[in-house]
This record gives sequence, C-alpha cells and structure tokens, in this order.
Amino acid sequence: MVNIPLYCCALFLWISCNKKNHDVTRVSYQTDTPVIAFHPVPVQKTVNKKVFVHLMPWFETKQTNQPAGTWGQHWTMADRNPDITDARGDRQIASFYYPLIGPYSSGDTDVIEYQLLLMKFSGIDGVFIDWPGTLNLYDYAENAKNTETIISMLQEVGLNFAIVYEDQNINIAYHHQAISNKIAAAETDMHFLQTHFFNQKNYEHIDGKPVLLDFGPQTFMTEKDWTSIFSVLDPQPAFFTLWSLSADAGKNAVGEFAWINKDNLKSLHEFYDNNYRGMKIASAYPGFNPYYTAGGWSGPTFVIPSNGTENFQTTLDMALNSNASYIQLPTWNDYGEGTMLEPTDKFQYSLLTALQQSLGVGLTQSDLELVARFYDLRTKYIHNVWVQDQLNQVFYFMVSLQLSKAKDIMDHLQ
Repeated sequence: MVNIPLYCCALFLWISCNKKNHDVTRVSYQTDTPVIAFHPVPVQKTVNKKVFVHLMPWFETKQTNQPAGTWGQHWTMADRNPDITDARGDRQIASFYYPLIGPYSSGDTDVIEYQLLLMKFSGIDGVFIDWPGTLNLYDYAENAKNTETIISMLQEVGLNFAIVYEDQNINIAYHHQAISNKIAAAETDMHFLQTHFFNQKNYEHIDGKPVLLDFGPQTFMTEKDWTSIFSVLDPQPAFFTLWSLSADAGKNAVGEFAWINKDNLKSLHEFYDNNYRGMKIASAYPGFNPYYTAGGWSGPTFVIPSNGTENFQTTLDMALNSNASYIQLPTWNDYGEGTMLEPTDKFQYSLLTALQQSLGVGLTQSDLELVARFYDLRTKYIHNVWVQDQLNQVFYFMVSLQLSKAKDIMDHLQ
C-alpha cells in the first residue's frame, strides 16, 4: 500500500537537497507533485560500433485496432484467436514465442517506455523502424501512427532512429488501385520523411545525410527510379538496400545491409568477405522460426535454430569482428518470424544479457528486470494519478541512469 503523505514529504526533501543536479523541473497540476525531468545519459560500453535494432510498429490489441474490438493481424494471422487462453492465462497468438508482458499495442506508451528502456540498458544506440509509408491501405495507417508515437518518445530516452522504407507497399497499393502513379506515391513518402523525421535531432545521419534503409528494392529497380524519388530531398539520403541489391539503386545507394538467409552463417561470411566498395551494415539475430504455415499465411518456411543464445552470439561475434561500423539486430519484435530479442517466456532476458556482455555494457539482468518492474507498476496503477507522477520521476531517473533512486521510489510504491 502506498503511504502518500509520508512519501510526499520524503520526495520533497530529496528534491530540496538536489535542485542543483536537475535539468528541468515541471509540476503536475493534478497533484502538485514536483517531477524532475533529467536529460538522458548514454550507457557506457567498450564497443564503439553503432548498434541499432529493427523494430516492428505493427501490433494492435482489441482496444487499438481498426475495426474496433478485433485483434491486429500480426497477433492473429489467419486463424489465431488471442481471446482464447490456456491454463496459464496465455493468449493464443500467431507465434511460437510469448512476450513476457503479453500481446500488446505498438502504440501503447507504457509498452514503448518498457521497450526503449530495455534497449538502452542493453547497449542499443537506436532503432531502425519498419515504416509502411503514407498509404491508406490495410493496417498501414495504424503502423505509421504507431511509428510517430515511438519516435516522439525516443529522444527522452536518449536513442536515435532511422527509417526502413517498405517500397514493396507501393506496388501492393498500385495493384489494389489505391494509387495510379508509383513514383509520385514514393515522392510523397520522401517528402513526408523529410518534413517530419529527417530534421529531428536524434535522426541518424552519416556525413550530414539522413540514413534511409529500404527493405528491397522490390518495386523500384532502376537508378532512374530512385533518382526521381529522391529528387524531392535535400540533402540526398545515405541510402542502404538489402544485401546484393544496391545495383538496383545505382549511384543513389551508399551501402547495403545484411539480413537473414536460410543458409545462415554462409551468407553472412560472404557479405563480410566480398569486395563491395560501399558501406556495410552487419546483422546479428537469434534465429528464424516462422509461424506462417501454422498461422495460415504464406511466407518463408525455413528454420534457423536459436540453440539458446548460441546463434545470436555467433552472428553477433561475426558482426563485431567485421569492418562494418553499424550493426542491425533483426529484430526486436517480429514474433511471426521468431526473430525477437524482446524478452519472452522462452528466452527471458538471455538474449539481452548476451548483448550487454558482448558490448561491454556495465549493466546486468537486474537492471533489465527493473524496467519490467517499472512497467508492471505503470499498468497496475494505471488510474492512480499520484502514483503515475512518481513513476514519471522513476522514468527520468532511469533514462539518466540514476537507478538506485529509481529503485527507491518503486520500493516505496510497492
């Protein structure tokens, strides 16, 4: 039970003695409780490569999905029903793995806090967000809205971001007669990126150019196409295609990024050892175990066993030993393909602790568990305004790595 009067006095005394250490003070007008908004502090690590995790913003619950009252397709695929629960209370979802916090909405700000803090404490520098574009088709609009919510919270945590463009969605929209001009639709997407994302302080840049990845190309296959698409941008992007596809963009591509192939390590070795002269983004992933067949969808069926953390550790070591200055981790949360680093019932925190150790991060599993505890309190006291204000303070302590102070508040709340 929360002892509000006693704890308010304790917090007030702490603030009075520590005013000189804070960056910004704001007061909740609902509770008059001071909340000190500390700037984020970078996590120290011994590895100087930049590590970004590939994030899917496409999950929806019955409370957030359209049409209302239905679960999003990435939890259901064709034939799963999350309203069905097993003896443990776990919902039936389209994955062989179950998130520790259960199926969620990608736009839920409590979930986003949880995810971004876990990333930060694991040594991750930022996210490559899988962005559907500006098209209004299928669940693209919801995905784009979730992307914007995630981006709005990244800077307070101290993480950077860049966009992974899905140019295949242009082709899909064209065949559904949702658009009539593919190039014009892509130019609209680029204009949106430039006016909404590229100019943000924490957008990742290389030599002054905004980093832009494309999962392909799958629609635009010539240098002329991409020259036209990028004609609306100033400056031009630092553009990366999937491995071996940079020729489709010609001089517009500055590099390629590795992904996941069914031959696993063989393709990675070939990528790191080939004589491609552009920039390379390395790849490290836990495995590949798609649910598509079981869920009634089409898609790849090959399996790369995780063997605990072995495959992740092997691919991570290869990436760290490569000449690539960037590493992409595919993925944070692609449950349909079984490539998630996010804590699950099967892996718990093991993948993230392996990442911490490999990057030389001075944090441990107990710090990751502190984030989960924070999330649990957020959801337990969701309607308690006073407690939420205290948790706002916990958030700022956590992003500024004042973890003992964050723990003290949570101890009082529990």
